Amino acid sequence: MRTKIFLFLILIASLLSACGLAAETGTPTAAPTDTPTALPTLTPTPAVPLAILVLPTNMNKAESDAFQKVVYDLAQQAGMRFQVRNSLSPADLEPGLQVVIALPPDPGIAALAAAAPQVQFLAINIPGISAGGNVSILASTTQLDVTAFLAGYIAALVSDDYRTGMIVPKDNPNAQKAMAAFSTGMTFYCGLCRPFYYVPYTFPQFAEIPADEDPNRFGGWVNYLVVDRKAYTLYVYPDSKIATQQLFDYIGTSGAQVIGVSLPNPKPSGWVVTLRPDEIKAIQSAWPGLIAGQGGQSVQAPLGLGDVDASVLTPGKLRLVQQVLGELQAGRISTGVTP
Repeated sequence: MRTKIFLFLILIASLLSACGLAAETGTPTAAPTDTPTALPTLTPTPAVPLAILVLPTNMNKAESDAFQKVVYDLAQQAGMRFQVRNSLSPADLEPGLQVVIALPPDPGIAALAAAAPQVQFLAINIPGISAGGNVSILASTTQLDVTAFLAGYIAALVSDDYRTGMIVPKDNPNAQKAMAAFSTGMTFYCGLCRPFYYVPYTFPQFAEIPADEDPNRFGGWVNYLVVDRKAYTLYVYPDSKIATQQLFDYIGTSGAQVIGVSLPNPKPSGWVVTLRPDEIKAIQSAWPGLIAGQGGQSVQAPLGLGDVDASVLTPGKLRLVQQVLGELQAGRISTGVTP
């Protein structure tokens, strides 16, 4: 009897379980699917702007270092990269290139500028290059009176008894003005400039070389000033017909000192100083326009001092010269002539 009751209970439990399973009918769940995600568009990173300085391979180290330092400093301040090269080709005109500053010999400025109109070029003393478009140049100096005044001041400063002289082309109006400025510069330094030892001449002395003079006779003009007229320091006016290597060699062998606007190669004996445009300051002056994309500039370089013989133009004397030059550039000292 008990066995029947137990089997009956198991049957009831089985029926109830079957009913519960039948009641659990749910809505089928859809399988998950991947939703495509839009990828971000890659924006090219702009190249860091580049400035290139092109220098000749034979430039002396001190001058090369000075040019590299000024352009490097300017590039760093502008957040630009900087490179120094001895040549430049169209293959070097990378997209980030913004400024090229080049010294002689000409790396092909005209062709490079045409190939890269977005790049600003500055040509320093490169013959045959004109300002225009994306090409700027260092303009020829027009401060012939300032140069002559300073040459007269320096010549008196470094000469015994103020015995100075100047070599100029004859019948040249600009040279005549330079002669007057040279005399004014000497007077600015020493007033009446009376020599301690008597000589039957007043200084400065001048040698005016005719335009048709044979260069082989230039030595006679040097002897006239140095031997006959006792001049000791000479300034040579910047005229291509007389300011030749041959003339400077004559001066070097005469025992006299000489001042010029361009250092001959080879350097003659007695060279005191070169009075030339200050290209470093010219680059600093032109830089804001270059990085702003302003081409076609003619940059006027201020007068500077180079190739100084420190045994003649000693540090103390050099400071005097620099002070006078600063006053000349500021217009606080007059050269005595109208340029």
